[in-house]
Parts: sequence; C-alpha cells; structure tokens
Amino acid sequence: MPDVVAVVGPTATGKSDLAVALAQRLNAEIVNADSMQLYAGMDIGTAKLPAAERQGVPHHLLDIWSIGKSAAVAEYQQLARAAIAEIRARGRLPILVGGSGLYLRGALDRLEFPGESPEIRARLYAELDDVGAAALHARLATLDPAAGVSILPTNGRRIVRALEVIELTGRPFVATMPGFESMYDCVQLGLDRDDLDERVEARVHRMMSAGFLDEVRALLPAGLRGSPTAGKALGYAQLLDCLDDDGTVVGDLGEAVEATARATRRFVRRQRSWFRRDPRIRWFDAASPDVHGRLIDAVQP
Repeated sequence: MPDVVAVVGPTATGKSDLAVALAQRLNAEIVNADSMQLYAGMDIGTAKLPAAERQGVPHHLLDIWSIGKSAAVAEYQQLARAAIAEIRARGRLPILVGGSGLYLRGALDRLEFPGESPEIRARLYAELDDVGAAALHARLATLDPAAGVSILPTNGRRIVRALEVIELTGRPFVATMPGFESMYDCVQLGLDRDDLDERVEARVHRMMSAGFLDEVRALLPAGLRGSPTAGKALGYAQLLDCLDDDGTVVGDLGEAVEATARATRRFVRRQRSWFRRDPRIRWFDAASPDVHGRLIDAVQP
C-alpha cells in the first residue's frame, strides 16, 4: 500500500464521488486539494460534496478559509502535509482529491515556494486596478515567456503573483518549479473523459437550479466582491458581474451562465495541459463502467 493516493484531473470528471468509493474500500480519509473548496460558504459553485454524500468518510481541509483571505499555496502545503501525517499516524490512507495542480504538487512534491512581499504585491495590485490584467500580462510575457503562455491574460491574481516572484527572486517565475520529485510513496490516479464539454454545461445549469445565485448573494456581506481570490472564482465572478451590492440582478443572467460554462471549458483544457505533463499520473477513463475496480487495482496491484 502506498503512503498517499491522489485522485486528480479536470473539473467535472467525478473525482469526489470516486474518491469516496475508494476511501470506503481502502480504510482511507480524504484531503481536499481544490483551492476554492478551502473557502467556507463556497459550496454550490465549487461542487463541494455535501456532508450527506460523503458516506461517513472523514474529509479534511474543507471550509477552513474565510472569503476575504487571499489564496496561499505555501500555507496549504503545511496544512496538507500535517493532515497527511495525522491520517497516517492513525493507520489510515490519505487520499488527496482535487483539480488544483499547484496545490497538489505543493502537498506531494519537494517544492519550496518563493517568499512574499506585501509591499510589492500591493503595488502590483494597484497597477492591476489602474491598467488592467492585459497590460501586466504583456509585461510578464516579456520577462518570462513561458509564464506568459501558462497564465491566462485575464487571471490578474496569478499574473501579479508571477511578477512578484520575478521581482523577489530575479528569476523567471517558471524557473521556481522544479522537476517531479515526490515526498511520499504516492500513487496518482488521473481521471478524464471525452464528454467533459457537455458535462460542464450541464453542471453549470444544475448549480443554478440548486441555488448558486442565492449562494453568491449570501456571500456579498462577507466581502466576496472585494476578495482577491474567492471573488475571482469560476462562476462567482460571472454572477457578481450581474449583481449590485444589494444582490439585485442588474445584468444578463443568461449570459453570465454561458460565460461561466465557457470559462470552465477553458479551465478544463488548462487542467489537462498541467496534469498531462506529469509522467507519474496513471490515467483512467472516468466514464468506463469498471473504473472503480481499475482504480482499486492500481492502488492494490
């Protein structure tokens, strides 16, 4: 039996449900590796598995951050490794589950994150507000072409972080990512399927039917609109654009739903690109009727 199992892959592949089924068979506990599921109150829009559907399997690192907190991968790294150690000390198997590639690598690999500078970051965020993400992305592409390719021109938070690291270290942002070297004896199981575009579309509409708009409204008093991370999350950002500060719909809700689906499909392509670079991941068709048995066999050959 490995020290750790990771269930990874793009959004909407069914990772959460399959991980619960694995955990029930393997005497395991689950550690969240979805960066947005760390935030309390972000449930419907992040497809967070409801407690009733966790089948009694303990889940760790859900709902631990407030809406206003900026994402901190280095902090997550410490928390995830502590959870892994605690689960193993109980004689159980930790299963990391999620599609946030950098968070997974931070937890599992020999990866040290560059420091932070609140002063540099504040200055860059002020520039972001002043000139926009596209202008900062053009600067990033000049300083670090590889980072320019890997980071979307609309992702202001990641652009700012990359420019901050470059200024702090004097090196390209991408150069801070070492090769694939695990800290644990780890089996990584990748899930993908051919019908993700259709599944993404259906999932977004299902979230809306489940009350996603009301969830966004409920998070407005907690500072969702001004949050540097949570407010930029897929779906949340698009719905915020349709609401005023009182939660009244002032924009085209139908277009926000379609924009969310389009952005999620783009995100799926980027997740695939990220995970496919890792040679350690064993890939499985999540649509296969025997996928559960094949995952069990991969962990217990």
